[in-house]
Amino acid sequence: MRNESLKDIAIKELLLQLADDDFIHSYRGAEWLGLAPHIEEDVASASISQDTMGHAAIYYKLLDELGEGDADKLAHDRPAKERRNAIILELVNGPGHYMKDPDYDWAFAVVRNYFYTQAKAIKVQSLHSCSYEPLAEVAQKVQMELYYHLMHWKTWFVQLLGSGHLEAVSRMEAAIGKTMPDFAGVFSLGQYGEEMVELGLIEGEAELQKKWIEAITPIFESVGLATSIEIGMARGDGRNGQHTEDLEKALKTLSEVYATDKAASW
Repeated sequence: MRNESLKDIAIKELLLQLADDDFIHSYRGAEWLGLAPHIEEDVASASISQDTMGHAAIYYKLLDELGEGDADKLAHDRPAKERRNAIILELVNGPGHYMKDPDYDWAFAVVRNYFYTQAKAIKVQSLHSCSYEPLAEVAQKVQMELYYHLMHWKTWFVQLLGSGHLEAVSRMEAAIGKTMPDFAGVFSLGQYGEEMVELGLIEGEAELQKKWIEAITPIFESVGLATSIEIGMARGDGRNGQHTEDLEKALKTLSEVYATDKAASW
C-alpha cells in the first residue's frame, strides 16, 4: 500500500476481509435461486443473499471513502490474488454449473451458511467496540439482519440432523467433514492481525474462534454430534491471497457486466 500509517493499513485490510467474505458468500448463496428445496426457501435464501451483498457493499463503500478506489471496482475488478476472503466461502456448491446441469449439495450449503453466519455474528459483535467508529456504526446495523439469518440457518441445521432420516443425517455429517478442515480461515485476520487487535479494531483470532465453538457446541449436542470441534486451513489462508480455481471462475462470472460496461451500477 501507499505511504500510510499502520492503523490505516490495518483498517483497510480488515474492511477488505469483511467485504470479500460477504461478497463471495452472497454469490454462492445466489446460485441457489430457483434450485432451493422448495419455493419458500427460494425466497428466504435469496433475501438473505441480497442482505449479505448489501453488507459487502457497505464495507466496499467505507474503503472507497478511505481512498481505496470506487466500490464497484473493488468488488468486480480485482484479481483473485488480491482477494481477502476465506477459502471455504469460495468453494463451489457442488458439481455442474448454475446454467447447465447443476448438482448442488444442499447439506453443504446449510452447514457452510450456518457456520459462517454464526462466525459472522460473533465478529460483528466484536466490531461494536471497534476503535474505527464508522465500522462500529455499521456493525450495529448489520447485526439486526444477522439475527434472522442465523435463526434461519440454525433451524435448517438442527432439523436436518435431527430428522432421523438416514440420508439427510449422512449428507449433513459429510458436509460438516468437508467444511471443518478449511473453516479456520474465516477467523484468520491475515498478516496485520496483531495490529488489528492492538489497535482495538477487533478481538483476536483465538478469542473469536473460542466464542464460535462455544456457540455451536450446544447445537452439536442437541443433535447428537461429537463436540470435539477442530477446524483448520487445509487449503491455505485466503487473507494472504491464497485461493482456489473456484474463486477464479466465480469472479469471471461476477465481473461479466462490469467488464462490459464499467459505468454500470451493481
